[in-house]
Amino acid sequence: MPWNTLIDAETLRTALEGADPPVVLDCGFDLADPAAGERAHAAGHLPQAQYVHLDRDLSGAKDGRNGRHPLPTRAVLAARAGAWGIAPGVQVVAYDAQGGPYAARAWWLLRWLGHDAVAVLDGGTAAWVAAGGSLVTAPATVPARPPYPERPPGMPTVVAAALLPADRPWRVLDARAPERYRGDVEPLDPVAGHIPGAANRFFKDNLLPDGRLRTSAELRAGFAPWAAEPATVVHQCGSGVTACHNLLAMEHAGLPGSALYPGSWSEWCADPSRPVARGPAA
Repeated sequence: MPWNTLIDAETLRTALEGADPPVVLDCGFDLADPAAGERAHAAGHLPQAQYVHLDRDLSGAKDGRNGRHPLPTRAVLAARAGAWGIAPGVQVVAYDAQGGPYAARAWWLLRWLGHDAVAVLDGGTAAWVAAGGSLVTAPATVPARPPYPERPPGMPTVVAAALLPADRPWRVLDARAPERYRGDVEPLDPVAGHIPGAANRFFKDNLLPDGRLRTSAELRAGFAPWAAEPATVVHQCGSGVTACHNLLAMEHAGLPGSALYPGSWSEWCADPSRPVARGPAA
């Protein structure tokens, strides 16, 4: 069966031993040290896992106004997906060692490309090791394929102009830590604060202490203020990465259909004409 939100470590081990193993993407990353994920991958990764870098592989070109991690073009992403061995019907599993935000970014991008058979390894590297899985240093030997065929986008997006507070039909959900949302601190972007009217749902609230996602019922309860109309929800964060974790959590909770604002706060605050709010949610 295809997995399209989460896959547990035991199921992945069985799948990797089968005749048609999934494509595995190691998405580990550290915003403060962009080379850390690659070093960790070289030191040990899941069998046949290919390393994908947030800046190089899961983002597009920056122009100073479109945020820290803009989306790649669909054509570029299609070529990258083919190079990773992904084609329609091929199961993909993404993972990281940071609670899933970077794996969720890969999950969202492939869904946006139109690929449904993609899941995040629940609990990431720690869950794999806890289940008795081995880490290897040998590089993956996955044959490349042609660029992924063109399909309609599988996930909706919105642009900044649609989020101006005056008449927007959206409810905006900010995935950053509460202190960044309030504007108490801002370690990554030049302006502190949040989009006026946005609510705060820290992506780490989706996680259990061991790094696995909470149950579907717990997630539904956590997203209850927005669950009645998921299609009216827009997710954002600092640069469109951890927002994907909230999108994954809602999808896993049976609340599909919400959108991503890809540029997120880093794009929003790059334009001084856009309003800024600080402090707790009104």
